[in-house]
Amino acid sequence: MTVPCPQGTAAARTASRPDRPSITELRLSAFAAHRGAAFPLGSLTLLTGPSGSGKSSALRAYEALARLGGGAPLAEVFPDPAFCVPEQARPDAQRRRGFRIGCTVDGPAGPVRLDLAVQAEPELRVVGERLTAGSRTLLETALRDPGRRTVQAAWHTAGSSAVTRAPLPDDRLGTALLPLRVAGRTAEQRRVLAAAEQVVVALRSVFACDPVPGRMRAAVPLGEGRLLPGCDNLAEVLWRTRTECSRRHAQLVAAVRSGCGGTVLDVRAERAADGSVRAVLDRGDGVRTPLGVLGDGELRYLALALVLFTGPGVLDVDPAGEVPAALQTLTVLADGFDRGLDARQRGELLRVAALMCARGHIRLVGAVGDASWAVGTDGVTVVDLSP
Repeated sequence: MTVPCPQGTAAARTASRPDRPSITELRLSAFAAHRGAAFPLGSLTLLTGPSGSGKSSALRAYEALARLGGGAPLAEVFPDPAFCVPEQARPDAQRRRGFRIGCTVDGPAGPVRLDLAVQAEPELRVVGERLTAGSRTLLETALRDPGRRTVQAAWHTAGSSAVTRAPLPDDRLGTALLPLRVAGRTAEQRRVLAAAEQVVVALRSVFACDPVPGRMRAAVPLGEGRLLPGCDNLAEVLWRTRTECSRRHAQLVAAVRSGCGGTVLDVRAERAADGSVRAVLDRGDGVRTPLGVLGDGELRYLALALVLFTGPGVLDVDPAGEVPAALQTLTVLADGFDRGLDARQRGELLRVAALMCARGHIRLVGAVGDASWAVGTDGVTVVDLSP
């Protein structure tokens, strides 16, 4: 059993902006190595603990909720659902086992809780979902007939009937479907809609990132210029972003100068005769160092800095297109946030992350083995998953 121990300033724990929906708590009631766990999330949160404490699985659960919020089916989100079931979980008389995850989203509608129960065996399906605001249950679903691929859903309407009941698919998040099913004619319907939309907006704007240096060294073809989770196409993105926003590019160059060895005048992409592009560090006097010769730590540092200085239009995410960007917050999930970095690089990267998160348009949840170097940093919430 993991015991979360939040640290850091009070501001870090209450940094969510009411006009920007954001996830303030992740709950893993029964998921992988976690049972009865609840992790507070600030604008910049570091999950820490030894190997096997469940840092990566917590990020996987967060990403899974995000994908479900975007409308993805269960089978796509959980290709190996048995790995999500706690090892100690015993099957019932019908040989059923499953897992439970959830979150709290704060925003204009106030704190809203989403809790989801998923059956992993013998077949993958939603068996229960609950959306609550305060003491009021706004949506509740339950599996009534195992022979049908639906769950029975009930939500408040306060019209001619106080509650509307209807079947929903058992392989989708019901909360994400509510905006398509609720008309919004009554005050209670609008309350249900506001809560559901707040959760969906917070969940959809998520970018799970774990740069893979081995994939970042080669030249890449030009494409859409949207950064992939492994940062394979970093050179292609630099080709685009260097001219799109000179201010942010200057910030990136300053960060790279602080975290990479030698003189750095610029970070750019060069086009080859075959149309591909490769990234280089401009050292001045005509000297350019291909990123391919940099060490793994320098490449991960540069990639994560680029992620923090960009946004949904550059990262490979699917934000809520019907909601203005000013009312959304992008959340970056960074497994191994400090992997391969030296003390100078991790300190500079944390400074950049704190700066960008303080502006309110980006949040970060990162996993680190040891967060002692970050404890006490203004704006940082440290959650210890040590058993």
